[in-house]
Amino acid sequence: MTTPEFTSNRDNFCYRHPDRQSFALCQRCMRTICPECQTQAPVGVICPECMNADRKNRTPAQKKAARRWRGGGATMAMTRGGKPVVTYALLAVTSFIGLVQLIPGFKEPIIQALGFFALFLYPNLFAVPFEPWRLLTVLLVHGSFIHLALNMLALWMLGQSLEPMLGRTRYLALYLISGLGGSVMVAILAPDSWTVGASGAIFGLLASLLIIGRHIGANVTGILVILGINLAFGFFVGGISWQAHLGGALVGALVALILVKTKRREQRTLQIVLLSAVVVLLIVVVAFVPPLILLS
Repeated sequence: MTTPEFTSNRDNFCYRHPDRQSFALCQRCMRTICPECQTQAPVGVICPECMNADRKNRTPAQKKAARRWRGGGATMAMTRGGKPVVTYALLAVTSFIGLVQLIPGFKEPIIQALGFFALFLYPNLFAVPFEPWRLLTVLLVHGSFIHLALNMLALWMLGQSLEPMLGRTRYLALYLISGLGGSVMVAILAPDSWTVGASGAIFGLLASLLIIGRHIGANVTGILVILGINLAFGFFVGGISWQAHLGGALVGALVALILVKTKRREQRTLQIVLLSAVVVLLIVVVAFVPPLILLS
């Protein structure tokens, strides 16, 4: 509750919205601002006027630093004007296949053709064809419309932030490698189960947002809570591949760590080598570990 003294003091109300009480001050001009007028700054929040003045007064070096990810600078920030084209493409392709699955008679054949089943990786051990592409095509098929809608909503929300920040190529690599990590974890922990959905890649994006946010000094508590709740949810609710969630999250976090540690232009070759090493490691693991489990 507020006291009469508080409500009678006009300094306790937003200077742009006099009817809105607030306890937050702009860290530049020290005027009171409501949540609608707040823009997160490195320390505290600032008002719209101070934000506009800050943008106008940026030096060429500061403007260059703001393009640090797309230009290969030394730090990380959001880039402007770049539409998340890769996100839109992933949404379009995955949604199209998901909608085709809704046509009577198409759902099961598509799942049988594109879903992940670890035994298809080991033709020498089982009487099945060798179809390694299932490690990634699993990202395109879903078990139900709700499953598809939730994953596509998460992809759209996460892609809006991550793709402009990382750039299209890095973002696509993060998505695909995370999805691969989810499939590999399924092959290790649940090799005899069918899996569908882009959840492994989605969890990779979510975990990467946690790593990148922590790197730039953002408050990542909310992301950590969401990630933890969703991971835990898969352990207690049947029909959810928590193995894919776990694998995608772990690999996504690792890929994000590589990206933030090798973001300078002169480190581009090292970045490619490290990402390639992650892919090779995942392939080696999925080639040798699940057969030992299946045959034990």
